[in-house]
Amino acid sequence: DVFNCLPVSALVDEKILCMHGGLSPEMESLQQIADLSRPCDVPDVGLMCDLLWSDPDTSVNGWGENDRGVSFVFGADIVCEFLEKHDLDLLVRAHQVVEDGYEFFAGRRLVTLFSAPNYCGEFDNAGGLISVDENLMCSFMILKPSTRSERFSVPKSRSSTNNSGNMSINGSSGGISNHVSPNSATPASSDNDTSTVATPTTFMSTSPSSSR
Repeated sequence: DVFNCLPVSALVDEKILCMHGGLSPEMESLQQIADLSRPCDVPDVGLMCDLLWSDPDTSVNGWGENDRGVSFVFGADIVCEFLEKHDLDLLVRAHQVVEDGYEFFAGRRLVTLFSAPNYCGEFDNAGGLISVDENLMCSFMILKPSTRSERFSVPKSRSSTNNSGNMSINGSSGGISNHVSPNSATPASSDNDTSTVATPTTFMSTSPSSSR
């Protein structure tokens, strides 16, 4: 019942749109999200369903069928068209396990963020957290996965530490690994550059305006 009451999307400073799943072919304006009635059960089709269950797909242009059997997949062209139409800079979504905790798509215009390391105890994925400052500078902190032996071993004492989340969000442990504007013509790395690093990956979601 709690999930039926939660917001299905969030807008950060009018520039970063967040949801669990992805975009919808039914969405013409952001006001449609605000108009969704809550609490309610999630329907099998429609805008709310897509916001929760759609996925980006590097192999398609436009919209396609989703192998999950629900909602759609969408290509990088859909992401770029949507962001330009609504004057947004970045989409942040989850819904897919990604090996390094986060993964870019569509020229760093979308990022998949998955915060649960060792998902369900069956994967060796890292987890990722995102921090957005007042200038819309986005930093990613990686939660390193534990090994199988660590997951099934008995801790020697309660004072044992897990360093999976000990990275400084300010980069004090060694600087910033990446710094790039998504609108730059020459991004620092490709969409698939998601290597786990000792410091957060940082990039500017938008150029800070004089009003900020």
